[in-house]
Amino acid sequence: MHTLFATGRLISRALLNGIHNFSTATDPKLQQKTEPFLVSAVCGFSKERKIQRLVKGQFGDDAWFSAKCKSADVLGVADGVGGWRAYGIDPGEFSLHLMKACERLVNLGLFTPTNPSELLANSYYELLNNKKAILGSSTACVVLLNRENSTLYTANIGDSGFMVVRRGRVVRRSEEQQHYFNTPFQLSLPPPGYRADVLSDRPDSASTDNIPVEDGDVILVATDGVFDNLPQNIILNELLKCQGERCAGRLQMVANSIAWMARSLSFDETFISPFAERAFANGINTIGGKPDDITVILATVAM
Repeated sequence: MHTLFATGRLISRALLNGIHNFSTATDPKLQQKTEPFLVSAVCGFSKERKIQRLVKGQFGDDAWFSAKCKSADVLGVADGVGGWRAYGIDPGEFSLHLMKACERLVNLGLFTPTNPSELLANSYYELLNNKKAILGSSTACVVLLNRENSTLYTANIGDSGFMVVRRGRVVRRSEEQQHYFNTPFQLSLPPPGYRADVLSDRPDSASTDNIPVEDGDVILVATDGVFDNLPQNIILNELLKCQGERCAGRLQMVANSIAWMARSLSFDETFISPFAERAFANGINTIGGKPDDITVILATVAM
């Protein structure tokens, strides 16, 4: 569960069920050998066990996008705050529209290929200025591979995140942004009358980073349903399987494995999950996984 209101009232994220796989890969023969590109795969589940209509780019209240243009490859995930459902607002709408706005701006070339934070901000402001209000809240993480300088640029707001693995070790991992336990930073567009009480962080509060990439680097971008349920050593063991992998099909198998393990452990009532460990550190006596939407984008760098 995550906190939606600054008053500290906990409102759980209401999530939907389903698995949906997508793979994207650019034919290496069509790429300039001097420029890097990403081979990627996506897998995810919604929380609910009953079968739901599958929507491309969405798993329950989670959303994601993958876009390519001449200057960059861009990946992103967002996690809608499920508590809005209690107010008659679909929590998945905000996250989905945020990611679709990012994807559209990349496809149109209307972004700076060194600044994913700006891309996230411009997408958020599009939602604010939409004639039909897109209400809700969401965390978000966007990573951008700049082909010209072979550098990965990242922007993260909240508790979604990324991990970069090189030659068997984690060389970079995002840190969660929390107001307090289980209350992540979040972009918000609340309805009139709630603005003063709802947590709403500015897009420029996103944590940013950059790292030069190397051929074979593995990049994981995921929502908190993954990081709350899988310890880093389990994630790393899976990512080692696709070091330098250029086959989208084999990459998809690893993405599926990570998503499936996260989902299975999220419903394990005896497992001491990373979420349970953090809860205990904050004075909350709990055990087990954390049922949640799960989104995994897995990519490798090819040069």
